[in-house]
Amino acid sequence: MATQLGEAKSSTELIISWEALPADFQLEDEPVENTGQPLLAGALRESLEISGFIQPQMLIASNFGLCATINDQFVAKAPDWVYVPAVNEVLAERKSYTPNLEGDIPAVVMEFLSDTDGTEYSFKRIYPPGKWFFYEQILQVPIYVIFDPNGGLLEYYQLENKRYELQQPDENGRHWIDSMGLFLGTWQGTKESRTGYWLRWWDKAGNLLPWAVEQIAQERQRTEQERQQKERLIAYLQSQGIDPNNLP
Repeated sequence: MATQLGEAKSSTELIISWEALPADFQLEDEPVENTGQPLLAGALRESLEISGFIQPQMLIASNFGLCATINDQFVAKAPDWVYVPAVNEVLAERKSYTPNLEGDIPAVVMEFLSDTDGTEYSFKRIYPPGKWFFYEQILQVPIYVIFDPNGGLLEYYQLENKRYELQQPDENGRHWIDSMGLFLGTWQGTKESRTGYWLRWWDKAGNLLPWAVEQIAQERQRTEQERQQKERLIAYLQSQGIDPNNLP
């Protein structure tokens, strides 16, 4: 299955096809550039799992190869976080993912800024192409998020007329992702060993999707409130000369 890329920024014709990755093809090993990136990606998935959002047909991964064939050359890019609504076959393990051939194109890709060479913004067309060009022109991912964990800047781009356009957040500083039915925004605080800015999810009603540690804290607070209410009720009954252990 092959398509021609139209309205490109260069006159060079690109033939794009979606083929299975050869068994002997060596994916580029893109190392995680700092210890914060796995925490950021893991936190995004964790709250989705706890909320019951994740379904078996979905593909949610980090630092994971997305593949395409451009002019008979295989290209793989590993975004820091990716969400695919549905795959054709649910597999326990995947080495890579080829959109169209194996299922939906990704609905969202995210990159966390960690260096200064601008690869997240690269529109380089020659082999291997830049990340921006690959997501926008080859895969045509509807939503591209670039996040600066140090400064907290969230850049949210949406594909419009085959080009990424920067979108402004709502009054709460969040972006609605229709394909997920969730808001995405930034949050500042501490999780595990990292203190700083994070990407977080909110539901349609504006409720923050909690992490496990937050859910545990909420349960403890609820239990404590119930205990205090029970103690107040017992004290009141005793003040009225009623034995709380012998209620009718």
